[in-house]
Amino acid sequence: MKDAVFKQPTETVKISESLPEGEEEPPGRCADQIPLPLAAPAAETPENVFQLFPTRHRGFPIHPRARALQRKFFPGVTAKLWNDWHWQTSHRIRSAAQLGAMLQLCADERQALERGQGALPLGITPYYMSLLDPVDPLQPLRRSVVPSCAEFILGAGEAADPLGEEEQSPVPGLVHRYPDRVLLLVHDFCSTYCRYCTRSRVVGHGTLQPTRARLEQALDYIRRTPAVRDVLISGGDPLMLSDERLEWLLAGLRRIPHVEIVRIGTKVPAVLPQRVTPALVRRLRRYHPLWMSLHFTHPDECTPEAHRACAMLADAGIPLGSQTVLLKGVNDTVATMRALMHGLLRMRVRPYYLYQCDPISGSAHFRTPVATGLDIIRGLRGFTSGYAVPTYVVDAPGGGGKIPLMPDYTAGRDGDDLLLRNYAGGCYRYPDGQGAAPVDCV
Repeated sequence: MKDAVFKQPTETVKISESLPEGEEEPPGRCADQIPLPLAAPAAETPENVFQLFPTRHRGFPIHPRARALQRKFFPGVTAKLWNDWHWQTSHRIRSAAQLGAMLQLCADERQALERGQGALPLGITPYYMSLLDPVDPLQPLRRSVVPSCAEFILGAGEAADPLGEEEQSPVPGLVHRYPDRVLLLVHDFCSTYCRYCTRSRVVGHGTLQPTRARLEQALDYIRRTPAVRDVLISGGDPLMLSDERLEWLLAGLRRIPHVEIVRIGTKVPAVLPQRVTPALVRRLRRYHPLWMSLHFTHPDECTPEAHRACAMLADAGIPLGSQTVLLKGVNDTVATMRALMHGLLRMRVRPYYLYQCDPISGSAHFRTPVATGLDIIRGLRGFTSGYAVPTYVVDAPGGGGKIPLMPDYTAGRDGDDLLLRNYAGGCYRYPDGQGAAPVDCV
């Protein structure tokens, strides 16, 4: 496999009509200023690639595999620049040629790339690329971000908008499904595109722009709807907005009296942890109560960089929860899920939801039977900390909302006793009589 030097245009998402001035979304100020290296580095050895301790720059770590990829493909890039989220975003891997230079593509991957990108574009940050196995196409993280031919097969029951978000959208980019909360889609840009994305019909196509007019329309709907007490900001990834533009939106929401909490849904700590800067954290902490729903998929994402990003957010008083999608061949075993949940807790992230994969178009190769999810919950409950057990849900097709699923721990009744089965299979009785006379203790 040949080393490569990459140069690519900067993809931009525009915001207009008198929003605060700042860099473009996604920012691309480094792309034209810092040339990529012209010469390949010397061969790496296992000893210096997989060092015991990560390299650090001003407190932000660079784990050994990231350092190895940086030296091999970007040898002229300093640690400071590697840890600049603008640079990471501007130098995402976005073409088959770039991907093929860094990975030994299998026939299926190559055919999928030649055929086109389907509903989703290709986009992988250099940082996240360092987590991928360059040889094994079945590596979990590689499967989750590299296209395959299965994406072009439409399975039974699949749809572009299986959750019916468009039908529950009173204004563009805002979904009002539950009585007291709304989902606000700020834009359609992500630094890294997951192949199982439930909004593949929207993300990466440049059709959902974060213009002031559209966002003001969403804010106005929330102002006129006093039942809304909880706003989830999503997209695309909200943290790909500049600090100034994200703060403009948060400030607008905070000025609405009946909005009690604001949540941000983001995968940034997993795919672009460099985005979590001290400046961003200082701004976010002004808008408490602020919560974050993070998207972690596999224990390999729990790197020193991700740990640092989560620590900065947690230290700012932001409660962190994780939403994990159950994916065939990625995280569909008890051992993998347990390792992920334990890794999240070590990063002060509370496992929140385990999602059954939505039936989006071309997702059959990712979806497991529901029984697999129940087996995983059964393998976690009682065998590890309760904090490490997420709620397993199916987001009902057609807009029905999240429906929790649990293994059956009730074994029936015997008179007034409820028969219960515990995690180890033992049967226990709980007195559950209706209106039984109390016993007078003397």
